[in-house]
Amino acid sequence: MITLVAAVVAILPTGCSRHQESESTSAHVRALGETNFDAEIGNGVVLVDFWAVWCGPCKMQAPIVEQVAAQVEGKAKVVKVDVDAAPKLAKQLEIHAIPTVIVFKNGKPEKRFVGLTKADTLVSAVTSALDSQ
Repeated sequence: MITLVAAVVAILPTGCSRHQESESTSAHVRALGETNFDAEIGNGVVLVDFWAVWCGPCKMQAPIVEQVAAQVEGKAKVVKVDVDAAPKLAKQLEIHAIPTVIVFKNGKPEKRFVGLTKADTLVSAVTSALDSQ
């Protein structure tokens, strides 16, 4: 019996835990939490990706967000928030489904997208926010 349990544990995928550490940040996208969120989105245009480790669609959204970040680099910030690590922030911003992407301008939400969203749609929203500054 012990051998069987060890064999089952050995073949379980490592990415299944809801409490797994957040994905690392990239060259274009920084991770934010409850302590630094307001300061980071307070000035300029900031696209925020709200996600969670266990969320399949969030994993599909991540490379799209990376692509957007590369396209708007130097014009707008692109950040991400793990809703499991920042539950108060998710509640405050009424994040009821993920992925949710919000474009903020000077700390105020300009545009919200719920569900998997294409890169060109996100770039267009960021560009629109930049143009109205």
